[in-house]
Amino acid sequence: QVQLVESGGGLVQPGGSLRLSCAATGSSFKINAMGWYRQAPGKQRELVATITSSDSTNYADSVKGRFTISRDNAKNTVYLQMNSLKPEDTAVYYCNKYIINWRFLSNNSWGQGTQVTVSS
Repeated sequence: QVQLVESGGGLVQPGGSLRLSCAATGSSFKINAMGWYRQAPGKQRELVATITSSDSTNYADSVKGRFTISRDNAKNTVYLQMNSLKPEDTAVYYCNKYIINWRFLSNNSWGQGTQVTVSS
C-alpha cells in the first residue's frame, strides 16, 4: 500500500503561485500514473492533472496553461506547480495514483491533503 503525504499549500493572493509536493512510499510509485485532485467545500472531488510513468501529462480545462504536474521518481515525489491562481482554485489538494475509475479508489488510499486558499 502506497502512503501519500501532501505539502506546500497555504494562503496566496489571486495571481500568485504555489508549488505542491506529494511524497509517496512504496516500490510501485515508479510504475503508477499519478494524479493531483482537489475538493472544494460543498463540492465533489475533481481531477486536476495527471502524469504517466513516461511523463505524459494531462490537465483539466480549468487549470490548463496555469498548472504543471511533474514527478521525480528518484525521490518518489509528484509536484504541482500552480501559477496565476484564482479564488476558484481554493480547495484541499490531494495526490493519488491515477486510474480511469479513480472515484473508486479506497478511502484509505488518500492522504490528508493540503489546503490551498486563494484570497485577497
